[in-house]
This record gives sequence, structure tokens and C-alpha cells, in this order.
Amino acid sequence: MDTLYNTYRWLEQARQGFGPLIVTAAVNGGVQGKETHERLPETPEEIAAQAKEAYDAGASVVHIHGRRPGDPARATGDPDVYAEINARVRASCPDIVINNTTGGGPTTTMEERIACLGALPELASLNMGPDMSRFTLVARPAELGSGREETVYDGCVPFTYGVIRQLAATMREHGIKPEMEVYQPGQFWAVRDLLEAGLIEPPYLHQFVMGYQTSSFATPEHVCGLVRELPAGAIFAICGIGPFQLPMTTLSMLLGGHVRVGLEDNLYYARGRRLRGNGEAVERAVRMAGELNREVATPAQARELLGVDARPRAYAAPKAA
Repeated sequence: MDTLYNTYRWLEQARQGFGPLIVTAAVNGGVQGKETHERLPETPEEIAAQAKEAYDAGASVVHIHGRRPGDPARATGDPDVYAEINARVRASCPDIVINNTTGGGPTTTMEERIACLGALPELASLNMGPDMSRFTLVARPAELGSGREETVYDGCVPFTYGVIRQLAATMREHGIKPEMEVYQPGQFWAVRDLLEAGLIEPPYLHQFVMGYQTSSFATPEHVCGLVRELPAGAIFAICGIGPFQLPMTTLSMLLGGHVRVGLEDNLYYARGRRLRGNGEAVERAVRMAGELNREVATPAQARELLGVDARPRAYAAPKAA
């Protein structure tokens, strides 16, 4: 990827067009739930409904975190839960690219992160280094299920070279494209390790997570530095956390990258005004792309750009016990 540091290439692309823009909707996360926003989906039905809202607005990829049945405040790695979610999403979004997380949540074990790949998503996120964070979990009313008092989480999820290789190897075995989550430039050492081990194939999909704790600061110079480190044959997307979502979305469009928006990363449309849902976040990204002369990728175009099967993967929900 040389659109940034090759001056003349960037100028030519600005004249000719940067190509279709993939919009990913990260419809929910593994930490906050309905206690922070009433539209954050938790059940498979709610997740599928929000995926459909994003799909109708122009998203070609949906990124999903499953929640524990009966304990919706916590993330799960249960492949049966993901299988049900994926089946419901596919039923309402026939060609969207389905991306399941292996990031999970603070209490997700490494075994669960690997097990969830048994649901066979088309893409799966892959953290490229330890995830250290400290944040306040707001109180969750009992009527939402899994009620709790306000508490502070202070921990680290230990993604090691070995764990990253194991996840990448499992994805390769199942025909799942890794979406490498890069938080700061030192994590390109782990990208290089996967390249040298032959565990990833081009196009190498990188997602730059900007403005998260222990990630790079969400500034243009830090984004430019990350883009300069991309290996040949790479493509990238950017997600900005909280107030950084809008500027990072704009910057990625200008650099020829792709974007991730949605309620996992940001709850607000503007200061003091919450997003109405994932659909509104996607609608704004699509509108911005139009103003910047970026065509928005259809799911078929996204599949070609990402190097995933042109035929959408079919899913059948697990049979009830």
C-alpha cells in the first residue's frame, strides 16, 4: 500500500478515484451493553436486527460480538451462539460479509476465543498484541439481566506470539480471513511473524484501532506512520474510538483506506446527541463517502477487495437441545 508516502501515486488516485470504500458496521462490543445505550444489541435477534439496519444503510461487512445466554452483560465464545447469530444475519442480509470477533470481552478465555471460530465466519478479528485497559463499567440495572454495581476494570488480555499464531492457524484451517487488529506500530512485528510463518495470505487485511487505551493516539501523523509500515499486498481500514470516530473515518477515506463505524466504538452522533442506532452511523459514513467522491462498496465488491469467497457462506442455526 503506497498511496500515502508515494506523492505522485496519491495525486493520481485523487484524480482518478481511490476505488470502492468498504464500510464495516461494528454493531456491538464485548464490554458495554444496554446499560450504556438502549440500542446496543445483546441477543441473537437484536444483533441480527441491527445488522440488517446497517446493511440497508450501506454496510458490506458486519462485525459481531456474541453475548452469554442468560448472562447478557458478558461476552461469549460459544460457537453455537455465533452459529445462531450468523444464521439470523445471513437470513436478513443475504450477501453481507460476516465478521466474528476473537477479541471477545474482558472475561473471555483464550480457549473460548479459538472455539468461537467453529461458527465459521468469513472474517474474524485477530488482535496483534496484548490488550491492556482500564475503564469504569457503569452500573447495570437488574431488569436488564446480569445486574451489577459500578466497578472498575483494570487488566490485560495476554495475546502472545504463540496465541496469535494459533488463532491465525485455526482461521487458515477453516478458510476464515484474519482481520488483523493493529493498535500501535510495534505490533507490525507480529504481522511480520505471521507473514514469515505463511499463516496469512494477501490481501493482508489490517484494521487500525485509533484512540483506544495503549493504542496509537488518534492523530493524522500516527495514522500516516502506520500506513507507511504496511507490507506489500496490504489493505487497511481505520476505526476511531469515541470522539475520534468521525475524524478517523474521514482520514481513512482520504487516504484510500476503508472504515469501521458503529456502536461498539462510539455511542454519539455529536456532543450531547446519541446515535439512534448502527444504521445512522453507517448512513453518515456513506454520505461522507459520496461528498468525497468515494464509491461505497457493495458486498460483492467488498468480497473481491478482501479476498474472501464470492459466494456468501451459508449458515444453519444449531438445533435446539
